[in-house]
Amino acid sequence: QVQPVESGGGSVQAGGSLRLSCESYGYTASINCMGWFRQAPGKEREWVATIKIPYRTTFYADSVKGRFTISQDTAKETVYLQMNNLKPEDTAMYYCAARYGLASCLRSTDFGYWGQGTQVTVSS
Repeated sequence: QVQPVESGGGSVQAGGSLRLSCESYGYTASINCMGWFRQAPGKEREWVATIKIPYRTTFYADSVKGRFTISQDTAKETVYLQMNNLKPEDTAMYYCAARYGLASCLRSTDFGYWGQGTQVTVSS
């Protein structure tokens, strides 16, 4: 099993940047993909970005494309989410998730292992 642990959240003004980190603890050798999701109060959990670990292929939701970048540091077993040009609508709890085995890795139901989340607040 693997336990993702997020960090790096905080409060910024619109137009600012944050970098979230997700460090994986446990059995990481067979992880196929890591994803970032977010959930704002009163809204459903929303997929943000995915990286497929073996090939470093990345995918983004249209709402963050061009502003967010997902990347990995294999040696540190850490996945990052660099968030630039943040907007108030990016305010949410951000979650990191991991999956073993093949899947699209674009839906929350594809992921079996979740972190506790890190809060991002963007003020206008």
